[in-house]
Amino acid sequence: MRAGLLIGFVAAAATTVFVAAGAVMVLDSQRQQAAATPLSCNAALGPTQPGQQGRGGTDAANLTDEQLGTVSLIISIGKERELSPRAWQIAIQAGMTESGLRNVNYGDRDSLGIFQMRPSMGWGSPAQVTDPRYAVNKFYDVLEALPDWEGMRPGDAAQAVERSAFPDRYHQWEPMAAYLVETMGEVPDATGCGTGLGAALPPNEEAAEAIEFALDERGDPYVWGATGPDSYDCSGLMLRAYESAGISLPRVSRDQYNSGAMLPVEQAQPGDLVFWAYDSADPSTIHHVAMYLGEGKIVEAQQSGVPVHTRDFSFDEAGLVPQAVRPGV
Repeated sequence: MRAGLLIGFVAAAATTVFVAAGAVMVLDSQRQQAAATPLSCNAALGPTQPGQQGRGGTDAANLTDEQLGTVSLIISIGKERELSPRAWQIAIQAGMTESGLRNVNYGDRDSLGIFQMRPSMGWGSPAQVTDPRYAVNKFYDVLEALPDWEGMRPGDAAQAVERSAFPDRYHQWEPMAAYLVETMGEVPDATGCGTGLGAALPPNEEAAEAIEFALDERGDPYVWGATGPDSYDCSGLMLRAYESAGISLPRVSRDQYNSGAMLPVEQAQPGDLVFWAYDSADPSTIHHVAMYLGEGKIVEAQQSGVPVHTRDFSFDEAGLVPQAVRPGV
């Protein structure tokens, strides 16, 4: 049972945002609850990055009153504007990445404020972008102008607003941001993954078609960069298999990792994608993807000289990334 959280009046000044002290106590209680809850639902909106149970609550417990005040302001303005909790989550991830949710008067070049907005790029005057209420509203203005922002993974939407040179960095705060939306925003199921943080991922209804396609390609040669119809590389096979089921995937394996619901790899179901990386803790080093078939089997286009095939598979394999991905969910 998730306790409600009542946030008191927040005074938004140019340099400091205050939050009711009770927030810290409630977040600490929520952190203890989250640590005991097996979080496996992500769905690209999710309450945690799989394999890091309780991380959202743990990270939130380390926030200062100033940071919590910024979160409260983001949520309150989001509610005033009748924006969905998804928008709040995106803004929290952006603010945490850009400034640590602090209203700073310095940054790269002329970047200022919570979202490191640059006056020289048309975000507003220095006085405006260091006014927290202005900054949050401006962020939401730009977000709402993005086509299909609600259909993006929150970190990708944050990047689309911020246009950072380091686009993947916004994802790291996804668990904490969703956690704060659920607790401080009093949204019982902020992610749509089901009531409670331990909800299971929905099945992938297109998986059977994708599996059938991949299995039909057994015997076709591996060719680096090939996407069919007579030869494939690893991600090319996954691309075409799910395309046959009506689901679009990015071209390369590293991008396919961010293209659906994540779950602990040990919970993979038939049709889920599994990945290998040079550093299994760093998704930016992913170099191979395959499709899990269940019962300890995968289908893959592995390497030159080895045709598309099925093989035995173990969750203990070296380099296996701890998360699987369920496309289309």
